[in-house]
Amino acid sequence: MILNRYERMIARRYLLPGKGEGFIFLVAAISLVAVMLGVAALIIVMSVMNGFRAELFDKIVGLNGHAVIQGYGGRLDNWQDIVRQTRAAQGVTSAVPLIEQPLMASYSGRVEGVLVRGMQRRDILANPTLKGKVLAGSLETLQPGSNNVAIGARLAEALGATVGGQISLISPEGRSTPFGTVPRIVSYNVSSIFEVGIYDYDKAFVVMPIQDAQALLMLGDSVGMVEVQTVDADRVGEILAPLQPVISGRAVVADWRSLNSSLFEALQVERVAMFVVLSIIILVAVFNILSSLIMLVRAKTRDIAILRTMGASRRAMMKVFMTVGVSIGALGILAGLVLGAIFLFFRQSVVNFIQLVTGQNLWDPSIRFLTELPSKTDPFEVTAIVLMALLFSFLATLYPAWKAASTDPVQVLRYE
Repeated sequence: MILNRYERMIARRYLLPGKGEGFIFLVAAISLVAVMLGVAALIIVMSVMNGFRAELFDKIVGLNGHAVIQGYGGRLDNWQDIVRQTRAAQGVTSAVPLIEQPLMASYSGRVEGVLVRGMQRRDILANPTLKGKVLAGSLETLQPGSNNVAIGARLAEALGATVGGQISLISPEGRSTPFGTVPRIVSYNVSSIFEVGIYDYDKAFVVMPIQDAQALLMLGDSVGMVEVQTVDADRVGEILAPLQPVISGRAVVADWRSLNSSLFEALQVERVAMFVVLSIIILVAVFNILSSLIMLVRAKTRDIAILRTMGASRRAMMKVFMTVGVSIGALGILAGLVLGAIFLFFRQSVVNFIQLVTGQNLWDPSIRFLTELPSKTDPFEVTAIVLMALLFSFLATLYPAWKAASTDPVQVLRYE
């Protein structure tokens, strides 16, 4: 929409308050603020939802892989052959044997449910989710036969355990006696404490060398599963399909979708619902633009009539008022982008400040899964939000612009 010189001059004057037009300017300013808040809210919420999904995906997949080859009955014998063939499959980046078993842990009279994870030492040290997340101690101490374990930070808090202390793991698979099976209780040294950032993992995980886990659970040389990473998480089923003949009758493949389907489906539904609800806020904001333009057209009726008698065309009048409305929307969108970026940059500080003022725990890791408010801004989503807001603003200008263009200068000047 290209304006000539006098059309730009008129549009610029109509954007600024004239004498006796303070109320119209106030309505236009409210419209701008409403668009700003709507755009900022939509960008903030969508970025947080994207960040929540990305953080959960990275950490869950980092610990559980894109898929696991789970042995029937929790035992996978002759796993070396499966690991070798899995690593040789096209599209597979790693295949890690591991053991996972829910047990009980006690420390100084406190008892908690835990998830014991046995991994080969090199896999523990190379795991990107564990590496760099150690709060105390060192993962280097996890040597086979050393009786050292690493535990999550929330589990350490629940038990009151510290590095150098001893925790006892209680396994129901113990020795048989005339009075029944006696649980197996083995003590381990806490050599490191880690925090991966997902509450459920930090509250339950006990990591140890796979040889120690085999001894604890009396598995011999067996493992529980093989964790698989691929080049593309979305194609994991297709990549692992050639392995079905190898594992048939011995194990089953479960990918990240089936293992966490309810969680990621709930996030997707919530993401779509929030986008629709917050889009309505922008729609309400552009109705303010519509009302302010109608008031402006009403206040400028005589001016429009005079311009028409001086040779201004209907098209020119439409362009002027459409430019005014779209300019208000564009300024609101720009301000919304700045506000959204500032909020996302200081998001955790904002949450901490609100918690301090209200005294409420707004981000409880036991409910939110993650220890901090995440964020991941998608440029394509931001572009879509900007274009949607611009489209709404443009549509809101059509009726007032048409009313201005259809003004009959003869009738206006005769009676006014």
